Amino acid sequence: MQLPHKYSLSFFELLMSALAIERAVAINAVLRASKVCQKVFQNLVTSDTVIKKDRSPVTVADFSAQAVVNKILYESFPNDPIVGEEESGSLRGDSGKELRNKVLSLVNTVLDTPLNDNELLETIDRGSFPGGSSGRMWTLDPIDGTMGFLRGDQYCIGLALIIDGDVHLGVLGCPNLPVDLKVPEGERGSLFIAVKGQGAFQHKFSSTEETQICLADISSPLAASFCESVVAEHSSHSDAAKIASLLGITKPPLRMDSMCKYCAVARGDADIYLRLPVSMDYEEKIWDHAAGCILIKEAGGIISDINNKPLDFSLGRTLKSNKGIVVAHSKIHGQVIDAVQQVILKK
Repeated sequence: MQLPHKYSLSFFELLMSALAIERAVAINAVLRASKVCQKVFQNLVTSDTVIKKDRSPVTVADFSAQAVVNKILYESFPNDPIVGEEESGSLRGDSGKELRNKVLSLVNTVLDTPLNDNELLETIDRGSFPGGSSGRMWTLDPIDGTMGFLRGDQYCIGLALIIDGDVHLGVLGCPNLPVDLKVPEGERGSLFIAVKGQGAFQHKFSSTEETQICLADISSPLAASFCESVVAEHSSHSDAAKIASLLGITKPPLRMDSMCKYCAVARGDADIYLRLPVSMDYEEKIWDHAAGCILIKEAGGIISDINNKPLDFSLGRTLKSNKGIVVAHSKIHGQVIDAVQQVILKK
């Protein structure tokens, strides 16, 4: 992976735009966190890991990625709070020494200034902000897609900047996502960037050259394809099949783990992403959707919940006023919502 120490002329042009510094820092943080996750997979994941349901490598990667991102954000924006997924409790004391040492060793391979034990714990715990409706805050999912990571499939590092409850910047690092899904055996490692009002972009981990992306132009759901979770416990596959039938969709769904689904729709690999509630009591976490939300919007799509309400990131660490997620091109989003409501309301 090439880390962004040097940039092309296009980067300096970005300095004239809003949130250019935040954009550059976020890209740097996500790429370095991605590099740590790749190291964990290469060194700690074995052929027996998934079979034995051993999630310890993911634990190491989660803590390491959060420490890396939090450290880089703090160096540039020390007053910005962070809503992160992890806290350092299991790394503390004698019982956490072995895990702490693994995390510390990995983190220091990608940071310019190494951390010590106490600094590591403090850095991870900068992600404890409760969220809210005013001011600036970052939200981070250090590894979205646990099983995808362990299988060597899709996972994502997602980072977003929220200002006064509105997502303004999102960066998603997808270490295993093919640069071109039509060439699945080709180069992997895709980074996605979106800033409010500035469009959505992709670049390879191996380059800083960006390409603007957008949803596939589609006028009827008949030609659409779904993108949905691999694991049915995250989103109801049976409900999605009923919705597809109502819409006349015959293409098989594209199933992948993590926020990579947002990226796939944003660049036209699929047309509709549904996250249908398996329990009406479940509250989605803001770090699972903030970066994907701004990416979809800037790529020309509409994102809402199943009741066609905008996602509300101003209510703390969860989307407590929303149920489910519906993503589609503006030309068909209304039809998708109608089908979703027909299926969900019948239950």
